[in-house]
Formats: sequence, C-alpha cells, structure tokens
Amino acid sequence: MSAQLQRLLTPEEYLAIERDVEAKHEFYHGEMFAMGGASREHNLITGNIGASLHSQLLQRPCEAYQNDMRVKVSASGLYTYPDVVVTCEKPRFEDEHFDTLLNPQAIIEVLSETTEKYDRGKKFEHYRQIESLREYALVAQDRAHVELFSRGNDGVWSLSEATGIEASIAFPTVGCELALADVYAKVSWAS
Repeated sequence: MSAQLQRLLTPEEYLAIERDVEAKHEFYHGEMFAMGGASREHNLITGNIGASLHSQLLQRPCEAYQNDMRVKVSASGLYTYPDVVVTCEKPRFEDEHFDTLLNPQAIIEVLSETTEKYDRGKKFEHYRQIESLREYALVAQDRAHVELFSRGNDGVWSLSEATGIEASIAFPTVGCELALADVYAKVSWAS
C-alpha cells in the first residue's frame, strides 16, 4: 500500500480558503492547521485585555485586535491568529482585504494546556522574526500571572513578570499598562 502525497497549498490558495470558511486555521509551509475552540476563562481574559487596551488606545493612533486578526510572519511564512495584537504604527496589510497584519508591535497570547508549549517555543521563534514586534506577552489562565518579553534596541529580548491580582504590567512600546485585576475580572480558579 502506498501513501498518497498531499498537495501543498500556496499562500494565495490558503487565504482564498480561509476567507470563505468560519473556522480559523494557521498556515505554514503549504499546510493548514485547524485552531480549536477556547475555554470560558480564555475568552474572558482575552476580552478583558482587549477592553483595557481599547480604552487606553482610543484617543491615540493605535489599533488593537482580538482573536480574528491574522498575522503573517513574512520571514518564515507562518500565518496565525494571536489572541490580541496591537500596533501604533500605520498598519500594513498583506493585500486589499486588510485581514492579514504584517507589522504588529505587541502580541499577547493567553496560554492553555494545549497551546502553552507551542506559544512559548516554536510560535515565539516565528514571532521574533517580525521586525516590528517589540513586546510578546504570555498570560496564564490558571492564575494571575503575565510574562512580558521585550525586545531592546540591541535586539536582545528581556523578561519581566507580574504575579498576583494586585499587580500590573507595562507595555512601553504601545504606551499601555494592564492591571491584572482587570485582566482576570470575572475569572475564578478552583482552590
């Protein structure tokens, strides 16, 4: 019995398919990967972060997107959907559909058991190739904890953390601060 070879998609074919379906898919090296649904906590946290950033950026020339703004890592060819994306630069898009952002300055991912290894590892490797990206945050779902990786002018990434519901963490590149009490509003953890 011989294995049948699967034809790889071009980025253009992927985008045409993706724009015509309800489910979201990442795309890498000719293959589409379905993205799973998110938990209640994940949705609350993502919404809370989006709301906080929206209010802080409302009077500034910045844009924040939640869940559905596709980001392309041009250097590696990865297309993905971060939980929250911010740019204070003039947004650059891949094409006239304005649904694939090329120049995020901050990306925030809410961790889950199934995505944490990828978000910390391979995905962050891809994200580090985005020239405009200066801040990458990982937000825990199971406790009040945010890790913020920031790229300095020398290209070196550094880590700062905020732990506990009373803490906050600053995103200097986009001029915002997230209070963990706001990030985790209405989220409860089992004791």
